[in-house]
Amino acid sequence: MKKAGFERKSLFCLVLTAIILFGNMAVLAQDGSVQVLKETGKAFSQIAAHASPAVVGVKVEKTVAQQGMGGSPFGNDPFNDEFFDFFFGPRGRTPNAPRQRKQQAQGSGFIITADGYILTNNHLVGEADKVMVKINDDKEVEAKVIGTDPDSDVAVIKVESDKELPFLELGDSEQIVVGQWVVAIGNPFGLSHTVTAGIVSAKGRTVGLATYENFIQTDAAINPGNSGGPLIDIDGKVIGINTAIIGSTGNIGIGLAIPINMAKNIYEQLIDTGKVVRGYLGIRPQDMTSELAESFGIETTQGVLVAEVVPDSAADKGGIKQGDVIVEVDGRKVEKADSFRNAIALLKPGTEIALTVLRDGEEKEISIELAERPAGEGLAGDEKTPETSKLGVSVQNLTDELVQRFGYEDMSGVIVTKVQPDSPAADAGLQQGMLIQQVNRTDVKNTKDFDEQIKKASGSRTILLLVNNGKYSQYVPVKMPEEKD
Repeated sequence: MKKAGFERKSLFCLVLTAIILFGNMAVLAQDGSVQVLKETGKAFSQIAAHASPAVVGVKVEKTVAQQGMGGSPFGNDPFNDEFFDFFFGPRGRTPNAPRQRKQQAQGSGFIITADGYILTNNHLVGEADKVMVKINDDKEVEAKVIGTDPDSDVAVIKVESDKELPFLELGDSEQIVVGQWVVAIGNPFGLSHTVTAGIVSAKGRTVGLATYENFIQTDAAINPGNSGGPLIDIDGKVIGINTAIIGSTGNIGIGLAIPINMAKNIYEQLIDTGKVVRGYLGIRPQDMTSELAESFGIETTQGVLVAEVVPDSAADKGGIKQGDVIVEVDGRKVEKADSFRNAIALLKPGTEIALTVLRDGEEKEISIELAERPAGEGLAGDEKTPETSKLGVSVQNLTDELVQRFGYEDMSGVIVTKVQPDSPAADAGLQQGMLIQQVNRTDVKNTKDFDEQIKKASGSRTILLLVNNGKYSQYVPVKMPEEKD
């Protein structure tokens, strides 16, 4: 890493102070500091030696459908020729019929049981035709996909072996603190068992990459190919699954990992039933602000405001009302809407929870039995209008973090967060991370604009989108299915 950790900087300052204040004691101070650094290096070496045998390289092969200008509207022309775009521009291409091509990708994973169960990312192995795993002795074997969860980006695969495999112990991500040392191991750019170290920079990050997010942020160097690899604490236990980076050109010191407690819950469900079910309350939570607190006559911004209650949902039947402020769940304080959504989603349907709410300045205790989250719906219900559901795409407003990640400076629009397989959006080549700037030649600056324009286009055979993929913009016609009587 180019940047030293906080501990090393502090150590340097202490040594420098000793030199200035104590003169003849400088040598002793320096000797002591060198010894500390040696011991720190030994600790990292021991973690790497212990963990590396259980970290695997993952290679996948997928069949990808292409349609539009030159096979895809975003630079995938028949020869992947950027010079064509330079001289003629993307409009110089001609339409062609849908076709399929093989796409290869590589990443990481880590073994968590002696009989070969492996945790990795859904975006790596989801919908893969073939998954190959390279274990520590460079032996490459085919893996079976046990289950995937696109909503959290967690996946479980398995390899068969005639002997027990090395595996990693899972830690407790609830116990991590900002500033503690962590180690990332993976296969960036195909360079197997690469080890980097850093600290936990932040917790509870949400950036719009998955439906349920609670990312651990770290400055340990993470690059393309690290996806699916472990983030390990100083005790050698896994506390996260490395998943994403902020920055389109590689590591800039902001890496994101799925907390291992969330991954454990999903792993257990995928092993037991092959699918993930989540608790469903049926509200649309909203972060409290000082302005909202003042408007509702509340002295604190703790808790989440109930902006909407879904009719006939568990919340509705249990007595939750619009305008309530939920401040505790089973005695635990509620801080933000995102963490509240995650907490509810991790509970099983049928679980009875005790909510503490503020209503008209008075505190109330409400007991509710959670329902099962309907397929394709968020905590409060379907985030998409019926029209956008037919389109097969989910979008969200463009945030500063997403601008930095995807490179959409000085642009406006809505960013694609999810594309439904076999949908009109998927057939047209839309992918997660693309920016939709216009709908039928009308600018869209936020999700409200987008929904309104899609609704206006309801019944049209073709919806024209202006989409940017981080390099250039291009019009994309999306053919909609015919309405059935």
